[in-house]
Amino acid sequence: MGAIEVPVLIVGGGGCGLSASVFLSDQGVDHLLVERHPDTSRVPKAHYLNQRTMEIYRQHGVADDVLAEAAPLEKFGKVRWQTTLAGDGPLEGRLIHEMDAFGGGALRETYAAAGPVLPAKLPQMWLEPILRRHAQDRNPGRILFHHEVTSFRDEGDHVVAEVRNLDTGEITTVTSQYLIGADGGRMVGAEVGIRMQGPPGLVNTTTVYFSADLSQWWEEGTLITHFLSPEDPDLSSNLIEMGPRWGKECKQWGLHFAPGPPGRWDTESVVPRIRELLRLPDLQVTVHKVTDWIVHAHLADRYRVGRVLIAGDAAHRQPPAVGLGLNTGIQDAHNLAWKLAAVLEGRAPDSLIDTYEAERRPVGRENVDWAVSAAVHHQAVIDAVGAGHNIPAGRRKQRLEAYFDPSPLGDTVRARALEIFHTHRGGCQSLDMEVGFHYEDGALVPDGSEPPARVPMRNEHRPTSRPGHRLPHAWITAAGGRRLSTLDLTGRTDFTLITGPEGTPWCEAAARAAQKFSVRIGTVRIGAGCEYADADGGWEAVREITDAGALLVRPDQHVAWRSTGAGQDPEQALAEVLAAVLDR
Repeated sequence: MGAIEVPVLIVGGGGCGLSASVFLSDQGVDHLLVERHPDTSRVPKAHYLNQRTMEIYRQHGVADDVLAEAAPLEKFGKVRWQTTLAGDGPLEGRLIHEMDAFGGGALRETYAAAGPVLPAKLPQMWLEPILRRHAQDRNPGRILFHHEVTSFRDEGDHVVAEVRNLDTGEITTVTSQYLIGADGGRMVGAEVGIRMQGPPGLVNTTTVYFSADLSQWWEEGTLITHFLSPEDPDLSSNLIEMGPRWGKECKQWGLHFAPGPPGRWDTESVVPRIRELLRLPDLQVTVHKVTDWIVHAHLADRYRVGRVLIAGDAAHRQPPAVGLGLNTGIQDAHNLAWKLAAVLEGRAPDSLIDTYEAERRPVGRENVDWAVSAAVHHQAVIDAVGAGHNIPAGRRKQRLEAYFDPSPLGDTVRARALEIFHTHRGGCQSLDMEVGFHYEDGALVPDGSEPPARVPMRNEHRPTSRPGHRLPHAWITAAGGRRLSTLDLTGRTDFTLITGPEGTPWCEAAARAAQKFSVRIGTVRIGAGCEYADADGGWEAVREITDAGALLVRPDQHVAWRSTGAGQDPEQALAEVLAAVLDR
């Protein structure tokens, strides 16, 4: 039996755990990651990386590698509903509706204005190897796959875990100051008494991961294509490109069948069903995996117990609608990493880590609820064209015929349905759910202002520098003409102070406060005569401070504090702010 001492032990090497490893390494935190599987995911799982996640990966030098393999936005920026993929019947192969989604089409300009990088589509089976490479490069020898935590105990000032090498059977005792459970809720949370709150499993879904050449029939450009069978509601399903190439070159697919009992099909019996659903009786199909999984709407009652923390699916599980699951987990890890670094390096007491739950659990609650709402509403969209499960077979065909009827009455039927389809923007155009989440309580100093009113469908984002919110993005120009996002100014130090042409007193005070608190504060001035130019006025439009005001931004790019104008005693003000944010 061997023994290892390490500041942080991460249990779980999926998207959340591997991201946490990358973020901790960039914060200079030594850690060990253990994953019980021998390799990264062999099934696609989550496939949409939203705009905020891509910003985080950009900050940590991962985004370029993701984008090199991901589908470009023009290959996935729509959502489509149609009857079947092929077939020559009057109701077969018919497009019912399509709409721009997730930054595609007419949405692109709006998304591009909101951040320095756009969303990406890359299924988890292709994402995780990228994350694993980055994790291993930054933390050599400490990313251990095919290793399992068999037990652990929190001893008050440290955690002791037993880790088994599943290749050799060797047991290693790992002593850490903190343990992160990113294991999907398999063991860590339950072991410390964390309970998942929410209704019993909502529905069972069957997903088939298969290879086939659909290039002759496939209309490229969607993140997801919903098939609404004119005859059999059990044939209603959705089809998703899974790569590794995209559009008509795609060879691997994920097919989600309508809810039904588990064990309906295996790798052999599902093939005729795929052919029937797509109306391709001679299609050559290679099935890789058939999985049955329960759609949950669960949130952990706590994110921390002693020195044990949970993140990702261990903390929240939701329907896949809106694509918030993996993204929320990656953002959990981003929030937690800098706080662990501050505590482990002695810049803050252990109580700073309590702000992780205070900040992230309300976001988890909102995202679970939003995903449930979007999933439920999608049924209303299907009902609008008469293809819902509650519509009898004969009536389904009749309703769809009415939808495609070229008569004036058919125009009315389509117009009515279009109004319902438009409400789906809350599920596939909800930009504010991606980048607008914010924190009301935690490692921040409120300034008494109210948050911007949020559009009910969350399809508009209103940037703000209010404490707790993500720093607004704007393009600025450095000396030599180099173009940067305001978000690029953050994360290289413990905090970043952003001010304007009249903010020199704040910069001087920041240097003294940094020395007093033993933290690193980068200072940046934006404006005329400063080191960064606001060439097109984009920063002035969103900064919400004067030329003499200041923002203090955390390593995770959220605003910790702001002064809209000059301060009477900048040094004293910053000292009080740092004491509050770091809980000192």
